[in-house]
Amino acid sequence: MPRMPKQFSRRDFLKVGGLSLASLAFGKFSPDFTGFNDSTLVRVAISSVSVYSQPSDKSTITGTWYKDDLIHVYEEVTADEPKLNPIWYRVWGGYLWRAHLQPVQMILNAPIDSIPDGQRVLMDVTVPFTQPWRHTKTYGWQQLNFRLYYESVYWVDAIEDGPDGLPWYRVFDDLAGTYYVNATHLRLIPADSLAPISPDVPWKNKRIDVNLTAQTLTAYESDRQIFQTKISSGLVYGNHTATPVSPANGFHIQEKSPSKHMGNGNLFADAEDYELPGVPWTAFFTNAGHAFHGTYWHDNFGTPMSHGCINMRTSEAKWLFRWSQPYPDSNNLTSDYVIRGGDSAGTTVNVHY
Repeated sequence: MPRMPKQFSRRDFLKVGGLSLASLAFGKFSPDFTGFNDSTLVRVAISSVSVYSQPSDKSTITGTWYKDDLIHVYEEVTADEPKLNPIWYRVWGGYLWRAHLQPVQMILNAPIDSIPDGQRVLMDVTVPFTQPWRHTKTYGWQQLNFRLYYESVYWVDAIEDGPDGLPWYRVFDDLAGTYYVNATHLRLIPADSLAPISPDVPWKNKRIDVNLTAQTLTAYESDRQIFQTKISSGLVYGNHTATPVSPANGFHIQEKSPSKHMGNGNLFADAEDYELPGVPWTAFFTNAGHAFHGTYWHDNFGTPMSHGCINMRTSEAKWLFRWSQPYPDSNNLTSDYVIRGGDSAGTTVNVHY
């Protein structure tokens, strides 16, 4: 079994072998991002994307990038098409449409000092992606097939020696059990960043309106609009939609969780399988499991894209998570951090065309 160090101080971590934080982060067991300027960096979020000579899919294709390739963006361009998402990125060799690209950063972190026994802390990924590993008595260290992506969120319950002998976090996954991640790739989410927004407003005076035609979400306090954004609801397949929420008033936020694994929980799933670990800031509002949540696998808001939930930009999903009731208790982040509401406590959600 991996050895459990008593405690890692930031000073001890940075002194290990006289190495720097950056050199500890990249090696045999981690992706090497050291050659990238992350000020304007995007990750390819689908199997491949085409580079066009002009910001139009009617122009000549000049190249192809593949899943998880990292691309430097020189300029953001607003074109005439597509109407719902006309943003293109100027890159080496031409232009990329942003719909299937995730803006990312490259932020390295010193590990936290310790995690009390029996507790878990929330962390998010701050690099384009990181490779999880697992450890068993039978097989030792094994690299898993899937990756954890920028802005996804996880429960961490221990700091242990990883496959390279350096500090790694042990992640508790609600579907897949436990696995390990390079500690420099995750950042602690402070409890105060989850404090409720406008908690003085009575729950009956808050509501969320989802317009499936306009692909918008609007938040109200009484009759005053305080927030609006583009969303992505369920895709339509022929006469079937992946969002079977009939237009109706009176849904309510029923349950919230800051991290949710959506998929089957297969540790050895292929990259193209439906495995979405660490889906951030989920807020379920139907008995069938429809939820608002952050999205790290596309940037095509304003167009249906999901398997049934309401996709949002991660920062906006976190805002909704904090604003809607039931409120997260920022002083009681425990291993059972699932906030349950009900028809009499959760914020009202209206769905219409």
